[in-house]
Amino acid sequence: MEKMAWHSHAPAFRNRSGHGLNAQDLTALQNEAAAAADWFEPGNPNRVAWLAALKQRQFAHVPHFQQFGSAPNDWFDVPTTCRAQLAADFTAFVPDDIRIENLLCFSTSGSTGHPLKIPSQARVAARYQIFYQKALREANVEFAPRQGDIAVLLLGFQQQCFSYVSYLPQFNCAGLAKLNLHPNDWQRDHDRALYLDAMHAKLYTGDPISFAELLNIPSRHRPQALVSTSMQLSLGLQNELQQRFQCPVLDLYSMNETGPIAVRDTNLSTAHFKLLQPQLWVEILRPDQTPAKPGEVGEVTLSGAFNHCMPLLRYRTGDFAALECVNGRWCLSDLHGRATVYFVDARGQRHNNLEITHALQALPLRQWQLHQATDLRLRLSITPFDAPLQALCLQQLHALLGPVSVDVERLYVASDGSKLLQYSSDLD
Repeated sequence: MEKMAWHSHAPAFRNRSGHGLNAQDLTALQNEAAAAADWFEPGNPNRVAWLAALKQRQFAHVPHFQQFGSAPNDWFDVPTTCRAQLAADFTAFVPDDIRIENLLCFSTSGSTGHPLKIPSQARVAARYQIFYQKALREANVEFAPRQGDIAVLLLGFQQQCFSYVSYLPQFNCAGLAKLNLHPNDWQRDHDRALYLDAMHAKLYTGDPISFAELLNIPSRHRPQALVSTSMQLSLGLQNELQQRFQCPVLDLYSMNETGPIAVRDTNLSTAHFKLLQPQLWVEILRPDQTPAKPGEVGEVTLSGAFNHCMPLLRYRTGDFAALECVNGRWCLSDLHGRATVYFVDARGQRHNNLEITHALQALPLRQWQLHQATDLRLRLSITPFDAPLQALCLQQLHALLGPVSVDVERLYVASDGSKLLQYSSDLD
């Protein structure tokens, strides 16, 4: 950790974080890693033992489901849930028998405009590495860092970013660091390349925004792989990253609520994402919530307990895809996930949508949408809609983007809680 934190070219690390794992957690993670080799197999959901147990547990211990009485026998009689319900009262989805020792809670805005608090524990965060490792094996990369290695650099690119150093006890105590590539966090611009080269990290993770900035940094180190999450990775950027770093670049479909879901398999087709979690039940539902046929596009709906502090049952994600079997493996195809959106300020500089989220998330907004026209004019739709809140929104946007024109209007929210396209732009 000293090497990461006190290197002569290190950035400013603005936060502190530890792994928080105990011996019991490490043993459980070892067992989970061994079990993760299994693959999702479709069938009758009523006949899947772990799924039936999850259903019974939800109706017995989760307040939201307790209101419906006993668990129905037929899986399709289980009511679906959505992010709007979690945002309205996330505590209703926390099991009443969950152990609160070392309980964590973090906030996420996602792409829906429903700000969401998610309860979690250290073991949940560590589970991500299990499925990163599984996705890497799919790309013929064996991720096995040794003691003294820097295992992972988590790359961000924001004006303000949570950044820290830590280590991974489940991987021989190899190092981990969350970095902000924004020049504001570095003493000199050339420090970024020198630091990346000195760390010699096995794996870079980030999103399309931070990886696009990575291409502007003249570092020489080539990690074993790059893993992109949070937003849809364009094939053009993926190809550019692969050519530059001469390593696999994985596009991971993942959610804060569910963990890693699937990884895009460029060996099959650029349109196919192979499912990763054996105990994440995937349904595709039509608008009337009846099950879609294999190959038919519908709403991705998930059930599982990746986060045992907030297990999910028939959770409608607001993303759309088809479920089909390709070469003996079940995949999501034609996935319509979240896309990277840039906004241009009054000086012609680009800002990613995450910065907009950070500018607005402290305000008492329930939901919002932001659109930019080709003349740079912004249209902000918000709820609730009142004069003091409008003034605060304008103040925050002008502080970030300068004197751009902003029209503020009322946002009319769909009563069914369907997913909003939160950010959009007419600019290329």
